[in-house]
Amino acid sequence: MAGITPIKAALLGAAFLFAALSACSTSGSFRSAQEIAVWARQHGFSEANLSSDPIRFATFTRKQLPASDTLVIYIEGDGAAWPTPYHPPRDPTPTNPVALGLAIADPAAAVVYLGRPCQYLDEEALRSCDSAYWTERRFAPEVVAAYDELISRQKSAVAARRLRLFGYSGGGVLATLLAARRDDVELLVTVAAPLALAEWVAWHEATPLKGSIDPAELRENIRLPRSQHFAGGSDKTVPSSIVEAFIRRKGGRIETIPGFDHECCWVRDWARLLGRVNVQENAR
Repeated sequence: MAGITPIKAALLGAAFLFAALSACSTSGSFRSAQEIAVWARQHGFSEANLSSDPIRFATFTRKQLPASDTLVIYIEGDGAAWPTPYHPPRDPTPTNPVALGLAIADPAAAVVYLGRPCQYLDEEALRSCDSAYWTERRFAPEVVAAYDELISRQKSAVAARRLRLFGYSGGGVLATLLAARRDDVELLVTVAAPLALAEWVAWHEATPLKGSIDPAELRENIRLPRSQHFAGGSDKTVPSSIVEAFIRRKGGRIETIPGFDHECCWVRDWARLLGRVNVQENAR
């Protein structure tokens, strides 16, 4: 690393970490938030922008008959990739919203997709959204609290009694943190999620995420609901060993899918994978 100062090296490491987790967005086909919204509407989802102080979120909701007392929540990954190692994206909206694709493939009667902070906003709203919430503070306590409040509102709106939380990539970290603080979650499912943040940072030889909560470091007396964690056998962004490190501490079940990486082929095969989760539930 000749010619690179320790400070620059640290910045490069941190930037690589951010870029790695947002790698899920690098090969998508959507050019704008508007195109994504059209796609969601074509599959029966309605869009809304909601606030949970101090953060604004985009949501997509689909409600079908017959009604259900269980609300299914999907949380998106970290969004747009970094254009350079030192500059975060100006707009964190994903070009490939994997979690939205998973939500669309889920046949549940009541499904809510939650974007991450500041995603899908217009330019005026985006200017007032703190970029820390899509960079170093994306797993901060106030972010988790904002999701918690928003989910409670969504649950009341559909008169649900129970929740199922699904999270893709960084959204899986948030889903796990939310499941740890609520008593109405009956199922937690994560996909390609770096659930042991400290191990994940060390694996990428990057600097720690400031102010973030590490799911693997939650207090021992915290109990998670029934949990299923999917990992890609070819995932170089979140290796299955990171998920296994979390499970050794907090329990749950892992299934590593051969040939899958961080992006491929979760949406394509989600109906089949979700069927496995439901079969396991019926067998209990």
